[in-house]
Amino acid sequence: MSSAPSTPPGPQGPGPLLTLRTALLLLLAFVIGSLVAGLSYLSGTPVAGSILSGLLIAGGSVPVLHHLIQ
Repeated sequence: MSSAPSTPPGPQGPGPLLTLRTALLLLLAFVIGSLVAGLSYLSGTPVAGSILSGLLIAGGSVPVLHHLIQ
């Protein structure tokens, strides 16, 4: 009885859209940005200014979180 050499299985399909690390990083950036926007709004800043400050802090926190979470 001769058996054919077994071949390793191929890839199961495409990988996940976001890795767990990326999802965690973006979630933390969103939470930090939301906290800053909320605190900014409570301090008397108009809504548009609060949203812009939250977006700025969320964007700025991504590289810092990327460096911290390794």
